[in-house]
Amino acid sequence: MLKFIKGFGYAFSGVAYTFKTQLNFKFHVVALLLIALAGWYFKLSVNEWLWIVVAAAIVLITELINTAIEVLVDLVSPDYNPKAKIIKDVAAASVLIAAIGAVVIGLIIFIPKIY
Repeated sequence: MLKFIKGFGYAFSGVAYTFKTQLNFKFHVVALLLIALAGWYFKLSVNEWLWIVVAAAIVLITELINTAIEVLVDLVSPDYNPKAKIIKDVAAASVLIAAIGAVVIGLIIFIPKIY
């Protein structure tokens, strides 16, 4: 059981590291807070909240994985390597695609509420 509880500590440490070191992660967290406030203001339905939660989770998860990949690549390839660049670029692209998807979901949910 102690091992299980320690695992949560490691996970929270990873989130804290990413929040402290990655500007994009901070941006996504602030955006999520603003969206949550907008969702509260517009009284989103349960289904709409589910879409928001799933989209936000996907963005944050991809940002965490991207950070892990960047740190790993820097560890194994401290000097410039074109393949290392490709790895980092593809990991960053996954965050971009997730964020674009989240924006589309947000627009689908919030645009009708504004008009």
